Amino acid sequence: MTIDVQALNEFVLVGSAVLLLAILAVRLSSRAGLPSLLVYLLMGVLLGESFIGVPFEDAMLAQVLSFAALAIILAEGGLTTSWRETRPVLRLGLSLATIGTVVSITVVAVGAHYLLGLPWELAVLLGAVCSPTDAAAVFSVLRVVPLPRRVSSALEAESGFNDAPTVVLVTLISVGTVGDHHPGVVALIVLGQLVLGIAVGLAAGFGGAWLMRRVALPTAGLYPLAVLSIALLGYGSAAVLQGSGFAAVYVAGLVLGNSELPHRAATRSFAEGVAWLSQIGLFVVLGLLLSPGRITLDTVGLALAAGLLLTLVARPVSVAVSALVQPMPLRELSFMSWAGLRGAVPIVLTTIPLSEGVEGAERLFDLVFVMVVVFTVVTAPSLPLVARVLRVARRSEPRDLELEAAPLERIAADLLQITISPVSRLHGVEVGELRLPPGASVSLVIREGATLVPERSTSLRHGDELLVVTPRKVRERTEARLRQVSRGGRLAQWLHEDEQPER
Repeated sequence: MTIDVQALNEFVLVGSAVLLLAILAVRLSSRAGLPSLLVYLLMGVLLGESFIGVPFEDAMLAQVLSFAALAIILAEGGLTTSWRETRPVLRLGLSLATIGTVVSITVVAVGAHYLLGLPWELAVLLGAVCSPTDAAAVFSVLRVVPLPRRVSSALEAESGFNDAPTVVLVTLISVGTVGDHHPGVVALIVLGQLVLGIAVGLAAGFGGAWLMRRVALPTAGLYPLAVLSIALLGYGSAAVLQGSGFAAVYVAGLVLGNSELPHRAATRSFAEGVAWLSQIGLFVVLGLLLSPGRITLDTVGLALAAGLLLTLVARPVSVAVSALVQPMPLRELSFMSWAGLRGAVPIVLTTIPLSEGVEGAERLFDLVFVMVVVFTVVTAPSLPLVARVLRVARRSEPRDLELEAAPLERIAADLLQITISPVSRLHGVEVGELRLPPGASVSLVIREGATLVPERSTSLRHGDELLVVTPRKVRERTEARLRQVSRGGRLAQWLHEDEQPER
């Protein structure tokens, strides 16, 4: 196909208009509590042959573009994930990504075969493609819900790691080689690729961090490009070595994002922007691949039944089994069972059997597409309500603010935001009575929509939002002190430096 200047001009016109509409849709979807993937999928469907008329039926190209977009999304997820928060729940996150995935695949496959009447191959494929949670959906939705750190971090770790084993398994099933091996051998293949991917990601992350601290690039704008390139280098290296590229890129991003590198804030912002662009492109492509004319009442019925099986049976069982390695309170496990957000990843995985020509692959693609849309609409907006009902929502939980803060970077400090909940005993405490560690201070109080520069005698009230500046070396002590006063009031005992803050 020959592309001339006129075709380029038309592509730029349409592409920029679609991109601008997609960016504006982010605000609409975030206010509704929905992952923006739904809007992007709809845009892709509208652009397709059934409506505007853009032809697109190349499943192999869709798979290639989707894998590239997922690699960038996972890199951004790693770069913006705090290792300090993830480390305490890493066992649970890995267990959800491996043991939980196996349990979920088994439950869905057995149910789909015996209850829904699907052939074994399609039933196992359905279980495999629906088991992983979606990193883009999890990162975009859960980071705005005020959850305990261990809950959100475990779910983020799961979504970062569970793509790897499922991609390998779906590929083995689609090419027809999974039946040639004993299940134990298949498990070893999947585990081996995951371990190799993690090892390559660690090497790329630590090696890249060492390099970035020692090179002096001529302009600050090159540092974000270099960091993202290093993470993607991990993906490519692992894939060439027959390891898991998705595990490698997430781990490399996690190491780089938690290293002391130049222009960290600019790097995070750049990665976030590129990840949004990748999400938009990914979901639009998947929407283009759908032919609405193929969607029948039978497809919708199967999708609803499979979604109920996954949401109400497979997910809770997989979370319960995974939690055996790291027990957590029942109400938090219940929330994690409901918060297993499926997004683009299940749809992307269906492009593998579609491109391999597996019998019934089109039916599987349509079924999964409908299931993802319906259950994302149901699940995502309900998360804040479910968190409150299960009593896992914590409005007074200190959390990072996303902003450009060059002065904070120079002094290695962080800016925290705290909302004083109706039950917090911070109410009535004076700022001077907080007794924060040296160097930490309450810089601003937001009260009833107005800003207030606090003095030591300023009394805090329910509903106040505090902006607290804290050096990174005393951040844990600062957060621990704020939680302690929130629970015990002004007479709460001061934590000694050798005490471990409560998680």
